[in-house]
Amino acid sequence: MKNVLFIDRDGTLIKEPEDNQIDAFEKLEFYPEVFTYLKKIATELDYELVLVTNQDGLGTVSHPEEHFWPVHNFMIKCFENEGIVFADEHIDRTFADDNAPTRKPRTGLLTSYFSDDYDLKNSFVVGDRLTDVELAKNLGAKGIYINDQTFLGTNEVSNTKEALAPYIGLETNSWSEIYEFLKLSNRSGNISRKTNETDISIALNLDGTGKSNIDTGLAFFDHMLDQIARHGQMDLDIKVSGDLEVDEHHTIEDTAIALGALFNKTLGNKLGIERYGFCLPMDDCLAQVAIDFGGRNWLVWEAEFKREYIGKMPTEMFMHFFKSFTDGAKCNLNIQANGTNEHHKIEAIFKAFAKSIKMAVKRDVHKMILPSTKGML
Repeated sequence: MKNVLFIDRDGTLIKEPEDNQIDAFEKLEFYPEVFTYLKKIATELDYELVLVTNQDGLGTVSHPEEHFWPVHNFMIKCFENEGIVFADEHIDRTFADDNAPTRKPRTGLLTSYFSDDYDLKNSFVVGDRLTDVELAKNLGAKGIYINDQTFLGTNEVSNTKEALAPYIGLETNSWSEIYEFLKLSNRSGNISRKTNETDISIALNLDGTGKSNIDTGLAFFDHMLDQIARHGQMDLDIKVSGDLEVDEHHTIEDTAIALGALFNKTLGNKLGIERYGFCLPMDDCLAQVAIDFGGRNWLVWEAEFKREYIGKMPTEMFMHFFKSFTDGAKCNLNIQANGTNEHHKIEAIFKAFAKSIKMAVKRDVHKMILPSTKGML
């Protein structure tokens, strides 16, 4: 099935003039960076480009065709000269008050895309109005909202921006960011692991913002896992129901195994990642954590704890957590820490662990290569 980029014209490919009507060459101004990055999208990514635009009253006295087509055709030719070819153009000629089924955000012009030939769920509508976002909603796609604070078309949508928020995959005014967003697919996933001892559900977004919702039944363990999300700048939801009436061992071990396996799954092909990644001081303590998502599991642990418990978490399980994580994630982990305060020491380790992950999973959109001479990770 084909993925589609439904692209608006005015305010998206070209700048919107003060009178909101481009009917003369002196009004034509291309959107910054559009040629550079739309060409990259057209040549590097697997999207069919489709132009979708409302042109109020095209063909009437207020918007004569003889003024519209020369400018429009020149614009299309400029894109074609740069290797940017639209598979189709859909132009609605009605006024907003007509409430025509063919006018965005309605889908009357686009019924041919509701077929097995197109993957609308993984398609996007790119535009500068909320009508474009609502069109994405009506198509079952996602919106890329170019927000130049013009607030045009708000009277034509049946939903508020807040209600449309779940359908906005990216809000920006940069074609560079649009390219990066489409090139670097969102790395998120979830995993469930159920045994006789534990029932675990984890959701992870490696490209998140540090949000977490964690409940393992062990408050201090929750606090440490929250450090991974917050300092690793990833979204992490963890729900664990374990046999804590027996011991903490299974809850901690199985969480680490599942979390590691989810990291391995979510990293995908690992193209463009840094692969390696941290040294972090915390008051009296210094923690050094080096990680390598190289496909081989190994743990070096050089950290001693004199207390038996911190909170309700056995200190003997710290090493076991990281060993289980390396098994699941197929990564190499080297951890060293020293200091006098035991709480600070393990918290510094988890923070450094999070920072090392953040460093290692970072991607470079311009260097999507595998960081290995072996040709595989």
